[in-house]
Amino acid sequence: MMFEEYDNWGHGNWGRWGADDERGTLNLLTPETVVAAARCVREGRVVSLAMPIRGATSSAAPTTVPHLRGRPLPQHFMSVDGGDYAAGARAVGAGLKMADDALVVTPHGTTTHMDALCHMWSGDELYNGHPAGRVRSYGAQRCGIDKAGPVVARGVLFDVARLRGVPHLAAHDRIGPDDLQGCLDATGVDLRPGDVAVIRTGWPLTWEEQGPDAYWSGQPGLDADGGRWLAGRDVSVVAADNAAIGGLNDRQLADEGPDDDLHLILLWRHGVHLAEMLWLEELAAARPADFLFVAAPLRIEGGTASPITPIAVL
Repeated sequence: MMFEEYDNWGHGNWGRWGADDERGTLNLLTPETVVAAARCVREGRVVSLAMPIRGATSSAAPTTVPHLRGRPLPQHFMSVDGGDYAAGARAVGAGLKMADDALVVTPHGTTTHMDALCHMWSGDELYNGHPAGRVRSYGAQRCGIDKAGPVVARGVLFDVARLRGVPHLAAHDRIGPDDLQGCLDATGVDLRPGDVAVIRTGWPLTWEEQGPDAYWSGQPGLDADGGRWLAGRDVSVVAADNAAIGGLNDRQLADEGPDDDLHLILLWRHGVHLAEMLWLEELAAARPADFLFVAAPLRIEGGTASPITPIAVL
């Protein structure tokens, strides 16, 4: 059944999976749904959909990796220490060394990540009516990213840039239901409950081809009706190669009001997790009708997001 049957008070999927639910539409990923998704594997080819994480302390990351202006970039520290191997090294007479890593990442706007249902809310309530006061500086006690678990689902690519015949959309472009249906018509696939909708705008190409200023001039993305269209078709996750699912202006902000804000429509009202800042160029070149989508957020207790490496298995 689609969400309209549960849409009491304009709250989409609230109560659909019980008063204690903290996973939203990920509840649609039943064993049967996962088995059906696995049937999409035809070649056995594995494609990463993640941006690289390049620590700002160890590379020229500010000029080489797309990110939102003003967001703190990942910090990657390394040490070389042979201490743990000292005894063994003496025993074999070899000078063994060990390298360790420390990584500090603020996922939102800086790397490929998944938003938790506690990331955004309205008033005093999180998704499903959980109290927003449970989100504190030490973590969210409700709807954190640790409640999501691994995502194994059928992925459907909405290559809107290809549909419109351009390498990438323009910063002011918005994606509505007609675009989404047009992508399905072009590939001949249908959208099923539990699918992951993967939306390609091509926007990361502007960073590579024109530089940061072009990337920061705004961003294309879903419009409110496009978000409602996807929620109404019971997708489990909406994933995109832009930074915020919806469009952004040149101040890196959304122009929509609360009723049309994509994060409120999808995360808060309908419990649809969001995956942002994917790299979709290799996937788009393969032009799959559908594929197996796999992503596992870190079990960060109470986290508002987690870095992920989404995988498409073709």
